[in-house]
Amino acid sequence: MKKKVFVLGVVALLLCGCGKIPTLSNGDEAVVTFKDGAMISANDFYEEIKNNYGLTTLVNMIDKYVFDTEFADEIDNANNYADAIIDQYMTTYETEEAFLSALQYSGYQTIDAFRNVNYVSYMQNAAVETYVQDNVTDEELQEYYENDVYPDMTISHILITPDVTDDMTDEEQEEAETAAQETIQTIIDALNEARDNGDDIEETFANLAAEYSEDDDTKDDGGNLGEINIGSLSSSYDELVRAASSLQDGEYSTEVITTELGYHVILKTDTGEKASYDDSVDSMREAIADEKLSADSSLIVEAIRYYRDLYELDIIDSEMDSQYGIYMNNLINSYSNTNS
Repeated sequence: MKKKVFVLGVVALLLCGCGKIPTLSNGDEAVVTFKDGAMISANDFYEEIKNNYGLTTLVNMIDKYVFDTEFADEIDNANNYADAIIDQYMTTYETEEAFLSALQYSGYQTIDAFRNVNYVSYMQNAAVETYVQDNVTDEELQEYYENDVYPDMTISHILITPDVTDDMTDEEQEEAETAAQETIQTIIDALNEARDNGDDIEETFANLAAEYSEDDDTKDDGGNLGEINIGSLSSSYDELVRAASSLQDGEYSTEVITTELGYHVILKTDTGEKASYDDSVDSMREAIADEKLSADSSLIVEAIRYYRDLYELDIIDSEMDSQYGIYMNNLINSYSNTNS
């Protein structure tokens, strides 16, 4: 049976600085000795941790080597991320001992072990993002540019928030939602009337914003959100940008626009120039990759497996190799079931 490829690394890690390592009569190095001369061998210790914690440790060691080598420029970022996680957790505990106790309860024997998991997690994420972005096609980029890249637009809005509370019944919540939508329709009707009468739409919109809008930051400024685009404000406003893309300058929305903030009417007053394709490539690649990962989480496994295969991973210990194979199959099936 093939084995012991990782014994030297594990023993060196655990016994470094301890001077000469005692050996058993058969030549095996010992991890623990007893007063009667008995010893626990490195071989026995390896077999024990291999069957209990070995796979998790091995996978982390594999990924740390592969991703540190492949993405050396991300190492500082990964270290900063891992340190920030430790600092964040440390603020919730009065002492380092209390923090360590909580970690040990969760299965981490040291703070460094917990830090290493977060470090490797960051590097895995960097690898996954790079892999998916690198596999975005020119056709996908061109389609995204045509359909999902917008010029900057100056937009004003009127926000109506349904008066919904958690203690309401479903019927009461539905009534509150309906009331908010009816208010939005009242605003649209007023705008339609102003348009038919030849009134100034921007002035009418500003007056309606001051009267109705529940966005306190903009209602007294005509509902003006300024010049925005996808990602300019919180994601809640991205739908307003998409809706505005179909309007001409000076036009307002005649259908209720729904976001997690509530219901909106918008007015587009100005349209800038659309960024060039070349200037948009990097942001488009990131956006497409994010969409792909949201739609298909199996890409995470595909990416990690790609980089491991790139380094011609060969697990010499046959038992560990078998465990790894089962682990990967379970991981693939798990993500496949999630996406089905």
